[in-house]
Amino acid sequence: MDQLSEAQKPLGEQIMKISSVGIGGPYNPLMRSPVLGQRMFDLLHYLRWETSVPTKLNEFAICIIGRQWRSQVEWAAHAPLAQKAGLSPEILAELKANKRPSSMAEDEAVVYDFVTELTTTHVVSDETYARAKKAFKDQQIVDLTALAGTYVTVAMVLAMAEETVPPGREPPFKEGEK
Repeated sequence: MDQLSEAQKPLGEQIMKISSVGIGGPYNPLMRSPVLGQRMFDLLHYLRWETSVPTKLNEFAICIIGRQWRSQVEWAAHAPLAQKAGLSPEILAELKANKRPSSMAEDEAVVYDFVTELTTTHVVSDETYARAKKAFKDQQIVDLTALAGTYVTVAMVLAMAEETVPPGREPPFKEGEK
């Protein structure tokens, strides 16, 4: 905290209240732009702790983005949270192997298809949208969409800053692995 500028200190103090590892992950590079960092902090706070999307599905969506981007930090931080929230280890293992998980419940399959379509083709098919409308309320669909876009931004910030997993942790994705 001593190295932070006056503009960075308020954000740094907020991060330290919630962090078990200090100013890490996306917050380290976001500290370089304190106003953006504060706005991202507020958005991430909503998307993690106040969202209308159930925690298991929220964390699954973050893991989908982390896998698409091969984001070591995103995956290392959120895969354990997804499992703790009830996502099966088999689903995470298949996702990590870059496969569509085979044993998903319908709500998990909707999240996988919705997030994958939106982030890879930039549209959601009518069929997938109809499935999402059947499984979720409108607010949940909007929250899920914002979550996906925000965690793409997080993955980009982490990649730009070349952030790595904490010392002593094995990177989840091997060099050269697709």
